[in-house]
Amino acid sequence: MIIGRMWTPNSTVWTVRGTSFALWALVGISAVYWGLKLGGTGRGANVPVPPLRAVAPSDPAALARLLGSAPAALPAGGALVPSLASRFQLLGVVAGVKSGAGAALIAVDGRPAKSFRVGASVADGVVLQSVRGRRAVLGAAMGGPATVTLDLPVSRGATAQAPIEAPR
Repeated sequence: MIIGRMWTPNSTVWTVRGTSFALWALVGISAVYWGLKLGGTGRGANVPVPPLRAVAPSDPAALARLLGSAPAALPAGGALVPSLASRFQLLGVVAGVKSGAGAALIAVDGRPAKSFRVGASVADGVVLQSVRGRRAVLGAAMGGPATVTLDLPVSRGATAQAPIEAPR
């Protein structure tokens, strides 16, 4: 009995066919790429960016109305100007027994606090006039009338205590 052999292609034939297919696919992809590159309009990466639209300044009164509040009247300039007292925050006091002696730890305009002796300039046109107990008095000049009086805030866990005074 003769057993017939079935014809099967060699693995080398499939290797050649697969390699041919891959090469022709690369040729096709390359042709499409270069066709689009050379035949395109040239607008790809050189499109100018449109200028940004200027945003109008917001109106504080309109924003307050939008959020459901009735705003207070604004000053003539249209901007809110902080009061002199709101610019300063008293954080500590060292008051001497003698009048005129002592220092205060004051934060100006939200910046870190600095120590000021009595008579020192705290800000433009503002001088530390005196310190007494838990209070500091600011004014335009050393001998002039008091403009702002700052009090130390009472801490939550603190009880009423006598102020600490510096030794004589």
